Amino acid sequence: TFGAILLALDHGQPRVMALKELFETYVQHRREVILRRTAHDLKKAEARAHILEGYKLALKHLDEIVKIIRASSNRDEARGKLITKFAFTEIQANAILDLRLYQLTGLERDKIDEEYKEIIKKIAYYKSILASDELVRQLIKEDLDEIHTKYGDPRRTDIVEAEEDFDAEDLIPDEACIITISHAGYIKRVPVGTYRAQRRGGKGVAGMETREEDFVEHLFTATTHDYILVFTEQGRCYWLKVYEVPTGGRTSRGKAIVNLVNMTSDEKIAGLIRVRDLAADRSILMATERGTIKKTHLGEFANPRAGGIISINVDEGDRLISIKLTSGHDEVVIVTRQGMSIRFPEGDARLMGRATRGVRGISLGKKNDAVIGMEIVDPRASLLVVSEKGYGKRTSFDDYRVQARGGKGIITMRTTERNGVVVAALSVRDNDDLMVMTAAGQTIRMPVKDIRVIGRATQGVRLMKIEDENEISDVARIMSDEEDGARKPRTLAEADAESAGEAPAAEDEEPEDEADETEAADEEEASDEEGEDNE
Repeated sequence: TFGAILLALDHGQPRVMALKELFETYVQHRREVILRRTAHDLKKAEARAHILEGYKLALKHLDEIVKIIRASSNRDEARGKLITKFAFTEIQANAILDLRLYQLTGLERDKIDEEYKEIIKKIAYYKSILASDELVRQLIKEDLDEIHTKYGDPRRTDIVEAEEDFDAEDLIPDEACIITISHAGYIKRVPVGTYRAQRRGGKGVAGMETREEDFVEHLFTATTHDYILVFTEQGRCYWLKVYEVPTGGRTSRGKAIVNLVNMTSDEKIAGLIRVRDLAADRSILMATERGTIKKTHLGEFANPRAGGIISINVDEGDRLISIKLTSGHDEVVIVTRQGMSIRFPEGDARLMGRATRGVRGISLGKKNDAVIGMEIVDPRASLLVVSEKGYGKRTSFDDYRVQARGGKGIITMRTTERNGVVVAALSVRDNDDLMVMTAAGQTIRMPVKDIRVIGRATQGVRLMKIEDENEISDVARIMSDEEDGARKPRTLAEADAESAGEAPAAEDEEPEDEADETEAADEEEASDEEGEDNE
């Protein structure tokens, strides 16, 4: 391939044209050239025919014309007598006078007649061209064929059937990266090593440059060959390959996701999951803000459509907030904004088609409560809960007993004015890193093992210093080396400090908040009676 700026003069005006427009303009130009050329040739032919008509008349009266010329004292007198005597035009008279005497006597009648007939044929042909667009187009073709014959050369490339299937995706390295999406829908891809690890309690570094009214809302890790299933709050699903996401710097805004998938302007992203194989025998479990859950087989999403598909029917006033991949035999934990949680087997929710509503997952008992997250129970992991004012804690999944879905659940974090309401709940392991982002775009990456494992009914410890009028907007787990090959920092405080131009984060100046590790009494637990199915 090669690039070309198709700049041309069109009727004296410089214009940059598209290829088709250039062709059309060239054809119109050739039409004008042919019409002008034909009109010019017609004028010349008619002028010659006029002179030949004078010659023919002169041949009939040759002796008289010779006598008049010889008897005239000058050219003007001879011309006047010829015009008066034989009704010649001035042009014809001048043409006759321009001939020498021996030419007059030597004129051959047959030669003049033959030339005159040819001129008449040309005149008729020229007039037919000026009167017919079809003839003009035919002349354009003939001119182009002539140019091709004179200047063309044989084609130097051959277009043949491919010897083997070729996929451009094979040329793209399969490597780990971080996907970041803002509340306004800007998405970007950055290498995992862009963010250095720090000790908990620090202020972090700028992770994304956002507008005043925007803030970072989603952040997760993937590899470049993965699929990203984009779920909206209205319950629609869209497909995207990770390598199709544009790469950006640590502080860049990225690109509007609506330019990458065919989302409508009123749709907001509820969640994204990365999938390596859409044909895998797995399920997608979805949860809404009002506590409804629905399980659908992954195969239902195996046929990407440009306009997206319905993943769940969402009630009016509700919205989809969490989506997870499950094996079909997992247990899940749902956590609410007011610190409640419920654990139940995913088998309690039967498989349904895409365009269905689902069943009740948890009953919301407290005022202004809402589901903020759903996680798959992992025996090798613990449940991390983070509050809006920068506090968090890890709790073993064993502390959450299995209940029937639909109940009100048990306390997972005490919410007070000190720590605020719960904003995130994640399943994490000791060798993971944690990415915490605020609404103002500040980011901190810390090792999960720096966060203590404590009881359920506690307030947690400080993870990040939150300034006034700021709050935690999103929390994400950075996968361990075994999972995505991401390189760990050398130490917690020293990695990348020089390149970032900042000193290593200092130890907490304040003593750690003492966590109350005593579990709440049974009477403090909310009712866990099974709720009615809302299919």
